[in-house]
Amino acid sequence: MELDWIKNNILLVLLSVSIILVFVFGPGLINGISYGGTSNMQKAPEIGGISNWINSQPLNISGLRGKVVLVDFWTYSCINCIRTLPYIKAWQEAYADKGLVIIGVHTPEFDFEKNYDNVKNFVDKNGIKYAVAMDNDYVTWGNYNNNYWPRKYIVDAKGFIRYDHIGEGGYEETEKIIQKLLVEANSSLTSLITTNVSGVQPGFIQTPEIYFGYNFARQNIGNAEGLQPEKVVDYKPVHVTQDNVAYLEGSWKINGDNAELKSDAGAVRLIYTAKSVNIVAGGNATLEILVDGAQKDAGSDIINKNTINIDGFRLYNIVSSGASGKHLVEINATGSLMLYTFTFG
Repeated sequence: MELDWIKNNILLVLLSVSIILVFVFGPGLINGISYGGTSNMQKAPEIGGISNWINSQPLNISGLRGKVVLVDFWTYSCINCIRTLPYIKAWQEAYADKGLVIIGVHTPEFDFEKNYDNVKNFVDKNGIKYAVAMDNDYVTWGNYNNNYWPRKYIVDAKGFIRYDHIGEGGYEETEKIIQKLLVEANSSLTSLITTNVSGVQPGFIQTPEIYFGYNFARQNIGNAEGLQPEKVVDYKPVHVTQDNVAYLEGSWKINGDNAELKSDAGAVRLIYTAKSVNIVAGGNATLEILVDGAQKDAGSDIINKNTINIDGFRLYNIVSSGASGKHLVEINATGSLMLYTFTFG
């Protein structure tokens, strides 16, 4: 009797946790959701409110009947989105001539991502050939009731959503859905060869994304002065004592979505646990990057052993280690710098 009571309570706890995860994160975060029966399917919302199109004339879902449509919500400085691009580009290459249409709905997280030239430069530099729709006013985002970057919806040839996946991963499953729906739409497609893509996989990450703008920050910085909205604060050098908390040095103005260096030089220090470290930044600055006080584990944007030139608004990879671990990263900056966030892999 007591054993049955324990079993029942364990099952109840597991069920409650599952319900909470679905409610908070959405079902696709746990697994991609495939909709098969007509009772489970819904018509795909329209693509609307687009400020600019890249690589395409304006498209809409109703005008793509007979096509399988992959709607991918992304933004160009998001590391999670960037890691999905090799797979999406491979699907474009493999299936565009077989009836697949990909629409990358670019919904900005930061103001600089609303700039057409910034997005166009990223698209061109990264060889993105499919349609990109700049959803600067979050209209299409709202139409789909979306809350995540990245998120993929697959729409069948009749305009129904048949698959929904939140976040990275699920690539094999996603491609199988694409193939299945292409064959549904065109029975002559009897043999589709699965793509072979080797994307970058994140390591063990214990440090969450860290934002510097007061509209985005999920926690305060380690300095006693804290984040003070719309004020220029002179942050004194302090010893870094807390993990996963950023410390500033120098004069910084805390803007809505970034911290802006106002003194000739400044610094940022952080103890993190991850394999790689990225920053989203902009301006015209030179950064010296040290890991545990040394010139090592250089990221892909490092030049001259431990230096990075900030020459545009984008994501910069500043640290890349062989394995995940706990380290102190130091950024010593000179010039005009706007720092938006740390992200990790």
